[in-house]
Amino acid sequence: MHLAYPAVLSALLFCTGLYGVLARRNAILVLMSVELMLNAVNLNLVAFDVWLSRTAEETLHSGQALTLFTIAIAAAEIGIGLAIVLAVYRNRGTSDIDRLRDTAEGHEPDHADDSDAPAAEKAEATA
Repeated sequence: MHLAYPAVLSALLFCTGLYGVLARRNAILVLMSVELMLNAVNLNLVAFDVWLSRTAEETLHSGQALTLFTIAIAAAEIGIGLAIVLAVYRNRGTSDIDRLRDTAEGHEPDHADDSDAPAAEKAEATA
């Protein structure tokens, strides 16, 4: 098998994942797209490892070992990411990334009106 086939497939998977990260609004779909990108990298690592082991006489399989580490890190990342998304969904009621970004950028809650109330009460008490 030629090296071009897995390389093209990996490029297509990576571009699909990149599109999903940039275009999706749901946090779970963004996490799935990141996993798709990591799997494209894993496919490249294994394909180039097999290709290099055919040209060289040594068989270290360092690309395949690195792929195993990447899979383990991706599993930990998806576990922590899903836990964070579920906690945010329980607190805010949505997993829409745009709404979460809007609430985190400094929109004051309704308590801002309460801070003016004691000043108005002091003004009425002195009058």
